[in-house]
Amino acid sequence: MPLQYTYMDPQLFAKVANLKLIARLVVEGVIAGLHKSPYHGFSVEFSEYRKYCPGDDLKNLDWKVFAKCDRFYIKTFEEETNLKCYLVLDTSGSMGFGGEQRLTKFQYSCYSAAAMAYLMIRQQDAVGLAAFDRTIHTYLVPKSSPQHLRDLLAALEHMKASTETNIAGAFHELAERIKRRGLILVFSDLLDDPEGMIKGLAHFRHKKHEVVVFHILDDSEIDFPYDELIDFEDLETGRRLQVHARLLREPVRAKVDEFLRDVQGRCAEHAIDYIRLRTSTPIHLALVNYLSKRSRLG
Repeated sequence: MPLQYTYMDPQLFAKVANLKLIARLVVEGVIAGLHKSPYHGFSVEFSEYRKYCPGDDLKNLDWKVFAKCDRFYIKTFEEETNLKCYLVLDTSGSMGFGGEQRLTKFQYSCYSAAAMAYLMIRQQDAVGLAAFDRTIHTYLVPKSSPQHLRDLLAALEHMKASTETNIAGAFHELAERIKRRGLILVFSDLLDDPEGMIKGLAHFRHKKHEVVVFHILDDSEIDFPYDELIDFEDLETGRRLQVHARLLREPVRAKVDEFLRDVQGRCAEHAIDYIRLRTSTPIHLALVNYLSKRSRLG
């Protein structure tokens, strides 16, 4: 895999390589292994070959390939996957914010999504990508091949944070588009109407998906460290406002805290995993901590 992809971080990939993301809910996959499935059998739509691993079903060995190269290869099929995972990435303008010497929220989300894609494909699950601002503008169907990881990284390469957002509309659209239950991983700052946003997340749950929300925020948005007369600009509308930051610090902190507690509480009501991440936290630590905790809780 070429190294020119911005969000392909070999060190980050290596640190999550031995972790697993196990679905808690029953999923519609068919490989015996990580995840529970209500079905038996497998699709007949051929996808690709992969090297035999101990424990693989011998009936899927391709003996013709073995005769030619003296190596064991397994036939895999498009629907032969433990799980379909969808990375849902917010590319609205507010995601372009970042403090000094920190990644922007968008960059942090892209690196995190790329690492999760690598992890899913490594454990033979299929992963797709849906990126949105006002609408879903990029959609890659879930696949589990190494080539698909390159396609995902290439798609991230051409994205940028811009324009306004409509989280609720994008979530409802995506919930109707995805027909097969799976795992939804959301990467967003959630800066939109909370009521509509939660209804969009609840739509995924209504469709029997498991949902994990990675709430990505910059330290400055939570701590509001400003102390002087300062100009603020809305990254989605371009509107500007000059304020005395010191006078607003405590009211802003209180409002942000109220917003965060509200979102976290509403997610809990709908059995949605909620993980708040500051962009100052090293990505590998954030992901390792979450995946390790999830594994312990089962």
